[in-house]
Amino acid sequence: MNRLIGMVVLIGAVVAGLIGLSAVFYLAAGGLAYVFAEYLGAPPSFGAAIANVVTLMLVVMMISGSLLTVAERKWSAMMQNRIGANRIKVLGSALGGIPFLAADALKMLTKESAPPRGRTRILYEMAPALAFAPVFALFAIIPLGPPVPLGSIIASAAGALGSAGVALQVASPDAGLLYIFAISSLAVYGTALAGWASNNKLALLGGVRASSQMISYEVSLGLSLVGTMLAFRTLRLEEMVVAQGAAVIGPVPALGILLQPVGFLIFFASAFAETKRAPFDLPEGESEIVGYFVEYSGMKFGLMFLAEFVEIVVLAAIITAVFLGGWHPLVVSTEWLRQTVTPLWFGAICGGAFLAKMIVLMWLQLTIRWLLPRFRFDQIQKLCWKILLPAAIANVFVTAGALLIDPSMQLLAWIGVATIVAVVAITAAVGRAPAPGEHGAAHVVAGH
Repeated sequence: MNRLIGMVVLIGAVVAGLIGLSAVFYLAAGGLAYVFAEYLGAPPSFGAAIANVVTLMLVVMMISGSLLTVAERKWSAMMQNRIGANRIKVLGSALGGIPFLAADALKMLTKESAPPRGRTRILYEMAPALAFAPVFALFAIIPLGPPVPLGSIIASAAGALGSAGVALQVASPDAGLLYIFAISSLAVYGTALAGWASNNKLALLGGVRASSQMISYEVSLGLSLVGTMLAFRTLRLEEMVVAQGAAVIGPVPALGILLQPVGFLIFFASAFAETKRAPFDLPEGESEIVGYFVEYSGMKFGLMFLAEFVEIVVLAAIITAVFLGGWHPLVVSTEWLRQTVTPLWFGAICGGAFLAKMIVLMWLQLTIRWLLPRFRFDQIQKLCWKILLPAAIANVFVTAGALLIDPSMQLLAWIGVATIVAVVAITAAVGRAPAPGEHGAAHVVAGH
């Protein structure tokens, strides 16, 4: 009972902290927007974008990715009933393993670099940046919080300036999801060039593995989101988030996972494979000497290593925005919340809800990574081309047909409910433990 109370208090403290952090982000964006508009004569969106680059991309994304390197050690240790990282202590306290983050950074920055002979120097040096930069750029279009009038953030902003909206989003391109497809596809260059430019056969093998896996799953990943484009009739992520706040079946909101449960499963599996982490970690082969960055050390290795954890953050953010309602709190009505609290705190609560969903999804990804064994390469390719790709194509046709019959999305929502019920039932049936004596009876029938 005490543990349950402690967990509830901890979760409440974390949520309150996320709301407070979101409020600080809005204040930073609003303050810089006001400075740009009032003193520099520039559009307020310029100042807000610069503030969001610092708060969202450098604080939320980079710090979350860095902390995940420690969280994976601690969470995996809890799952395997061991202690985990606790040897580095500050004043006698392990501080949850956080000092390991500083130790890793110091080691990466000071470790000797031993580049291989015969390498293609320019490509060898560029590969870590090419692997990290596309992942970093993806977070720019994620809408973490709704637009809030600048006048509600900065009291001295009035008139047209006060009505200007400030949102927790760096950029809002019309391409939206197409931007995600285009930028994410560039990451394959970093892995392929790292293996080829190293002049190492094992690194080359890892690069070929990575290229074939990433190119294959990009096809199913793209098709998995076509259904959401059709359902919400937009490519912009912020418009998709707004659309998920509308009711579709009674008071039930039109969440992406409700309208597109098959698309959600396909996207999650495909994007998980794109991160090249277990059970899709054949490009690295952690138990082997094969790996596209086997010839990298020091900070070059650290950049590729960090890119994987940043991918976890980006994947959690995209799923939250497209399938889980984005910044809508879900536990309370968004409209009721908008009318109850001030615009600043409305945005802060919504931003905190987005970050909380992201944390849950990041925890889920780390859990899957330590639960499932590595797939064989033929199994990985079969999953993509024989299961995910046909299912994605069928999902597009079913979605288009349902929307053609009923543009209000109610039919699509009921199809989604039926699909979720079917998936849960099948999963429960397959995961059923054998009854006592059933296993032995099967061996008797088989003649063993």
